[in-house]
Amino acid sequence: MTPSSANPANTADIVWSEPARAAFFAQWLNATSAGCQLDPATLRLASADASFRRYFRIDRIDRDAGSCIIMDAPPALEDCTPFVKIAALMTAAGLNAPRVLAWDKAQGFMLLSDLGSQTMMQLIQQQAPLDPFPPVGSPIHQLYMDAVDALIAWQLSSRPGVLPAYDDALLSRELQLFPEWYIAKHRGITVDAGMQEKLTGFFAQIKDSNLNSLGGARVFVHRDFMPRNLMAPTLVAARTALPPEGAVPPWGGPAAGLMSPSVGTAESLSPSRLGVLDFQDAVYGPITYDIASLMRDAFLSWDEEFVLDITIRYWQKARAAGLPVGDDFGEFYRAVEWMGLQRHLKILGIFARLTLRDGKPHYLADTPRFIKYARSTASRYRQLGPLMVLLDEIEGNETRVGYTF
Repeated sequence: MTPSSANPANTADIVWSEPARAAFFAQWLNATSAGCQLDPATLRLASADASFRRYFRIDRIDRDAGSCIIMDAPPALEDCTPFVKIAALMTAAGLNAPRVLAWDKAQGFMLLSDLGSQTMMQLIQQQAPLDPFPPVGSPIHQLYMDAVDALIAWQLSSRPGVLPAYDDALLSRELQLFPEWYIAKHRGITVDAGMQEKLTGFFAQIKDSNLNSLGGARVFVHRDFMPRNLMAPTLVAARTALPPEGAVPPWGGPAAGLMSPSVGTAESLSPSRLGVLDFQDAVYGPITYDIASLMRDAFLSWDEEFVLDITIRYWQKARAAGLPVGDDFGEFYRAVEWMGLQRHLKILGIFARLTLRDGKPHYLADTPRFIKYARSTASRYRQLGPLMVLLDEIEGNETRVGYTF
C-alpha cells in the first residue's frame, strides 16, 4: 500500500505526528468508508489508552445504523493479532466483544463494531453519593453481577494451548516492575542487595500461591477485567458488516467478520449486556486473577464488605457452573487476595513507568490506592508482615500490625 495524497478528516482533536501515516490512514479510510457505508466527515477522537493505541468514532451514512470504532495502532509499537484472535474467542464464548469489520494489518488500522460510549465505571460514578456497600438489587450491584456472569462465561470457554501461559517467568517479569520503576525510579530509593533479597523472598511466596493455589486451576484470563473496560449495556439496531465469503483470519480459524470491508450486511441487535474491551493481553492462568481485578479496581475502591459480597457470589456461581474454584471459600478468598497482591505491585510499577517513560502522569495519582491494597493484604497474613513493613518504609509511614491469619 502506498500513501495517498488525500488528507485525513479535518478533525481538530485528531493529530498525526507523522504525515506519511496520516496519508496512509486517509487512503484506508476512503476505501473502508465506501465498503462499509461510513461517513468520513463524522470522524472524531473517541479515546486513548495506556498503550500506544488510540480510538476514533465514525458514523454510518445511515444514522439509524449507529457508529463504528476505528483503532489506530502503529504496527511497530502494537501487535493487533492477539486482539483479533481474542475478540473471536470472546464472541464464541457468548461475550459482547467488538467485532472486527475491517483490518489493515500492515498499517495497523482496524474498523470495529461500537459497543457504546458509556463504561460501567461512568455509570457507577453517576451514582452520587456513592454507597460504599451497594445493596442487592441496586443498579451498581446488578452491574457487578452482570460482570460476574460475563466473567464466568469467558472462563467456561477456556482450554489450554490457545493463549500464552501466565507462568512463573511472566509473573516474575511483572513483579520486577515494582522495584525497578516504583521504588528506584519513582521513589528514588536504591534497591540494594539487602532489599532485593527481601523482595525476592516475598515474590517467591506470592508466585507460589498464585501458581499452585486451588490445585493450580487455570482458565482464560482477561487480565484487566474492571469497570473501566466494561461497556454499559445498550440496545442498538445496527447493520453489521460481513467479511468476504471464504475469508480466513491470520491464525486460520473461522472468519467471524475479521477481514476487509464488507460485501454485504446483516441486521443484528446487540444484546443488553456488558461489552468487554481491552482484552488483547489475555493469557491462560490462575482462575483468581480476573475476580481480583474486578473487585480491587485500579480507579475505584469499595468497602471490604462489598468486595466479599460480590466475590462470594462469583464463587457460588462459578462453583455451580463447574469451574475449579474449590469447595472452601476461605481458601479461595486467600488465593484471590494473594493474586491481587501480585497485581497491585505490578500496577505500581506500570503506573510509575507510564509517568516517567511514557509521559502520562495522571496514572500516578492512583498509586496510593494500590499501596493501600497491598498493605491491607500484607497486614492480614503473618508471612507477609515484613512486606507491610517494607511498604511503610518506602512510603515513609509508621507500621501498625494486626494480622488476621
